Amino acid sequence: MKLLVLLPRVPYPLEKGDKLRAFHQINELSKYHDVYLFALQDGTLHPDALEILEPYCKEIHLHKLSLLSKCTGIIRAFIKGLPMQCGYFFSSKAKRKIHKLILTIYPDHIYCFMIRMAEYVRKYKDCHKTLDYQDALSVGMKRRAEKASFWKKSFFLYEYQALKRYEKNIFSCFTNKTIITHTDRDLISHPQRQYIQVIPNGIDFKRFKYVKVKKEFDIIFTGNMAYSPNVDAALFLGKVIFPTLLQKFPKLKLCICGTSPAPSVKALESDNITVTGWVDNISAYYAKSKIFVAPMKLGTGLQNKLLEAMAMKLPCVTSPLAGKPFIEHENNCHLPLVTRRKANNLLICETVDDYIDAISKLLCDKIFYKTTAENSYDFVKENYDWEEVGKMLEEVMNED
Repeated sequence: MKLLVLLPRVPYPLEKGDKLRAFHQINELSKYHDVYLFALQDGTLHPDALEILEPYCKEIHLHKLSLLSKCTGIIRAFIKGLPMQCGYFFSSKAKRKIHKLILTIYPDHIYCFMIRMAEYVRKYKDCHKTLDYQDALSVGMKRRAEKASFWKKSFFLYEYQALKRYEKNIFSCFTNKTIITHTDRDLISHPQRQYIQVIPNGIDFKRFKYVKVKKEFDIIFTGNMAYSPNVDAALFLGKVIFPTLLQKFPKLKLCICGTSPAPSVKALESDNITVTGWVDNISAYYAKSKIFVAPMKLGTGLQNKLLEAMAMKLPCVTSPLAGKPFIEHENNCHLPLVTRRKANNLLICETVDDYIDAISKLLCDKIFYKTTAENSYDFVKENYDWEEVGKMLEEVMNED
């Protein structure tokens, strides 16, 4: 069938979680359908983007957001009580382009990626539509408000309330709804949220393939280092956890790897801490590291970084927030989170002492290290394959 896919960002390069999910879903959907891609362009287009995307798309249509349209959209959203991020990604010109495209190709199905794009087609009723919530964005904003400074707190609280309303109100405007985890689905404020289909992310096992190389780093943390939840986790790791570990292991090396590091993250650099910024091949940094640590306290959704690390046979130490979706996947939803509980061989920690104990055990106990790494790899290999994820999404769209 003709499938119109609407994205808030061009899905390349793959430095953000939403772009990663969109890219691989388009890849898989193109096996079943003619994909017509419409994406908003916010910033400079990567020189390889179109060449990379063309094999999966019948047509590609881009609309570059101007500063004027972003400002106008935010003001419009505020007046209407809509989330400001929906306003940021809304353009009247883009809406006219989408309407014209619909009248030209007559799509059989519209796949709207994230609620940021919902305003463009929420009232369109001439074909079936699927909305991918991706995460419970409202709860992510609430968590940011809880840690924000006085001046930012009011903005985050407004956005939380607006997102919560919008996530509920937009539900009935789409035929099908999807989301990454059961955890996020349960956070959507709608009485029929159980009908939102859980479509997890996957892992590219060709790109993230275990290779045996010399280890340069004892600990690694990855992600977009301009993204607030990652910045918060990097600072907690670099300023709180790592200094305590150095007292026990003076030669310990930490790598914080990811694009656009915030000044506060960049300031962590020292003889023992490397902050890379953007790297062309992040899998190479996983390969030359021993342990992956992700002390996430903010954010929602499934942490792709954990999938990548497990695929490359790194033992993973993380927080209850990041670990909970994996516990649910193991059908352990009824079990309470407990300190350093092993779920799918993730080591889940609640306190600084827990992190110190878990990392120390991995550094000192070779058998425990190997068992944790192998079992984590087996779990992710069995449950997070993009091809299988694509089949799940295809089944959802065929439920019309």
